Amino acid sequence: MIYTVTFNPALDYIVNMDNIKLGETNRSTSEMILSGGKGINVSIVLKNLGFDNIALGFVAGFTGKEIENGTRKLGITTDFIHLKEGLSRINVKLKADKETEVNGTGPIISKDELNALYGKLENLKKDDILVLAGSVPNTLPQDIYEKIMGMLQDKGIKIVVDATKDLLLNVLKYKPFLIKPNNHELSEIFGVEIKTEEEIIDYAKKLQDKGARNVLISRAGDGAILIAENGDIYKSPAPKGKVINSVGAGDSMVAGFIAGYLKNNSYEEAFKTGVASGSASAFSKYLAKKEEILEILNTL
Repeated sequence: MIYTVTFNPALDYIVNMDNIKLGETNRSTSEMILSGGKGINVSIVLKNLGFDNIALGFVAGFTGKEIENGTRKLGITTDFIHLKEGLSRINVKLKADKETEVNGTGPIISKDELNALYGKLENLKKDDILVLAGSVPNTLPQDIYEKIMGMLQDKGIKIVVDATKDLLLNVLKYKPFLIKPNNHELSEIFGVEIKTEEEIIDYAKKLQDKGARNVLISRAGDGAILIAENGDIYKSPAPKGKVINSVGAGDSMVAGFIAGYLKNNSYEEAFKTGVASGSASAFSKYLAKKEEILEILNTL
């Protein structure tokens, strides 16, 4: 089974406007409310590609119930921990001539509630896949990724980590199955400006030296590069299309990689499906559907 964890999910309130005038009353042209969070995004695209999975995480209050309802309506099994206090956050995304976001803080998570998540994760079995994605709220220990991976390291679970800087670096010793920094995050990790494909590959290999099994580098309009654990290197330019919404494209790439790998354990298939999934979501108003992904995949 595939499991995703979203530590701080949100209701994404997307507001489309012609323009924004600060200090005045503004009117929207259209609105949409979606269940959001990196792990949830991965779950949605996996389900769209036909792969059942279970979404884990924390929800609270009426907003948390709506996050859970919205996720379930998409056919995803949820096993969220319901917090006793607080509200799951609402992230407001204003889309006008310029895009502006206001992200909520999220509820406080108690030690007992965190232990409840650990209890669920301890039930994972060999060959399960676990996706840890996104930032950690201030109310949780900042080494929570390390604690989870340390707890599960001897169980034969493939763990995918989509995080940044220290959150990512500190888990490499546990040999994650896949990490997916983008080219800018790769530069931040090593404190250098990385420009060429050769430099990207060299620094990605350094992450492998630190423990990562497979390193997938997303490069936005420049495509992507995979340095696989068997030594193979795969490159792809960005598929052609009009970028409509880049939010969730990286999460879609992670989902596509997992889906492609599970078909026949091929890293080439995983890479191509990841690229197609990320691009298809970028070319869509929301996360990509299977037919949109397959249309691009057939061109790679």
